[in-house]
Amino acid sequence: MASEKPRRRILIVGAGAAGMAAAFAFSQHPDSFEVKVYERSSQPGGMATSVPIDRTKYGADYINDGVQGASPVFHNTFAMFDKLGFTSSEVDMQVSFGRDAETEFWSNVFPSRVIDQYKKDIKRFGRVLKIIKVLEPIFALISVSTMLRMFGFSKGFGDVIVFPLVALFFGTGNQTPFISSAILERVFMDPNMRLFEFSPESFLASVPKMWAFPRLSYVYNTWKTFVESESKGSVKVITKREVIRIKRLSNVKNVSDSVEVWSRPTKGTNDDQEVVNPGEEEKEAFDDIILCTDADSALKILGDDAGWLERKILGNVKYLWDATVTHSDQKYMEKYYRVAYDSSLESQVDRESPEKQERFKFAKENFRPLYLIRSHPEDKKKIEMSFDLTVYQPQFDGESPFGPGGKPVVGPSVSEAPNAESNAKDVSTDKKHVYQTIFLDRDPESSKLWSKGDINQDEIILEKWWKQQSHRWQHYAGTVPWMGLINGRRHTYFAGAWTVLNMHEIAIVSGFGAAYQLGASYPFTDDPECKRLFALCLAANHMSRMRKDDRAGFWS
Repeated sequence: MASEKPRRRILIVGAGAAGMAAAFAFSQHPDSFEVKVYERSSQPGGMATSVPIDRTKYGADYINDGVQGASPVFHNTFAMFDKLGFTSSEVDMQVSFGRDAETEFWSNVFPSRVIDQYKKDIKRFGRVLKIIKVLEPIFALISVSTMLRMFGFSKGFGDVIVFPLVALFFGTGNQTPFISSAILERVFMDPNMRLFEFSPESFLASVPKMWAFPRLSYVYNTWKTFVESESKGSVKVITKREVIRIKRLSNVKNVSDSVEVWSRPTKGTNDDQEVVNPGEEEKEAFDDIILCTDADSALKILGDDAGWLERKILGNVKYLWDATVTHSDQKYMEKYYRVAYDSSLESQVDRESPEKQERFKFAKENFRPLYLIRSHPEDKKKIEMSFDLTVYQPQFDGESPFGPGGKPVVGPSVSEAPNAESNAKDVSTDKKHVYQTIFLDRDPESSKLWSKGDINQDEIILEKWWKQQSHRWQHYAGTVPWMGLINGRRHTYFAGAWTVLNMHEIAIVSGFGAAYQLGASYPFTDDPECKRLFALCLAANHMSRMRKDDRAGFWS
């Protein structure tokens, strides 16, 4: 009788969206894989964290920090939430750009006087989007600032309209002028990324629906418990442990004990990742490793074992450090942003038209921007952005941290939320608004413009530093097209939003893709909306297509 095939031993480094997605995929095959997930922090989730706040001051007892919500086209994210028993809450995506009525302010909620100034640019922009779509491979290598010059757009149109919009979508901040033009086009025309409907009259024609996430700490703790339970113990998510270095012993596929890994315990805090005891290093052997970290950390772990291509492709990813201040300083927000409706902001061109009157009326009654963006007067290409979390996040309206009708499939989420069903009792209009202001790029040229010191120290709830990926055009020339050359080589896989685009959805799909390449099933094969993006990312990250049994056409 033939002996039973041994389970393949996999190490996943990082328990963010990519790592947990890979862990979930493997958990569906407990007889085939033995998986460990090492996370250096004390909680899974990566950037998707939740922070407790004072309910008596702010009307809610937590905020989601780092990840807020998503476009309705984040199908894999919502399918994963549904598996775990969580739902998301619908919210209007209202945006306030700039403050000065005559030179800066505009919004997707109603046409403004600034939009009047750029009528010719806006009409031309619609035609240019179609050109970029047809010639996308070329424009992927052309920066937004270069594209604007190529087509003769006015400087003000770029500074006031285009750059703040791109910064909003991709968190690109002061690198916005260097973003790939193809990414800008996809904001409007790609069904997997599109949020806004373009209007040749008002630039943005609608107030699209967004989905605000449930309490992410509960989501990811439930996710951890679920994969460990579902896998019957074959998947273990281990927090407070970091991987120091690895050594790969074989280039041959399906060879066992191919990767030696050294790891050690950490204190597990966000601010202090020091090891508990440097002498507690442990050496283990795995068949394959999936690095679900940022590209810089992946290179550090690979160390001297990194190949030339790995150093070239991963080293091309540029990161920036941003400071985030969560606060309740209303005076600061009113000084630098438009947080309330003012009829003097309204467009003066054809203002009596029924369509414009209808939008003015809607804005007067409903203007509550959840995104607020401004350019620095000294350098319009440099951006500051804020969120009104009280408007954005549903717990401030009394929603359950599990989402509308949500019921986690496993603990410990339920026991952690004794007040989950009574949030509405504490909702009050006299509570302070909670804002989150992001000061982008700490390099001297940018940080000297920061107004961070103007925020009242007594109103500050939390300060954090974030490492953010830049989507400059070089990323789409030197990293994204070549990931398939290093993914799967030497028993090593790379996953994370940085492999394509900095979105929670991409992170999840990239994790599924790495697990899929190792033989796990894609969990949402029956959902064509989910499968569309998965097939695209599989092609981008692995130069591969779905297995024959999983696809109907050539790709999916």
